[in-house]
Amino acid sequence: MSGPRKRCLVAYATRERQYLWTVELDAAASVADALAAARVAAGAAAAAVPWEQAAGGIFGEPCARSAACADGDRIELYRPLTRDPRSARRARVARERRGR
Repeated sequence: MSGPRKRCLVAYATRERQYLWTVELDAAASVADALAAARVAAGAAAAAVPWEQAAGGIFGEPCARSAACADGDRIELYRPLTRDPRSARRARVARERRGR
């Protein structure tokens, strides 16, 4: 008989596609364990995901890979921002004002 288990969702998104993997883990599993299980589940899609380089978090809150995850957690890998969101918004507003 195996011990208690938990199920987590691992997510990574690009501009073109969202990747989601549901993984079942031991009760004491960490974020790193969840990512390792998702990498195996990803199969051929694993090449598109920066497993080692990307920052990660749980439900939008950054955390260490050694952090414990709970049953039902959404573990996310984050892409680096190509542009500061505030600067992008200011530029968009300036373009809209010039267009009026």
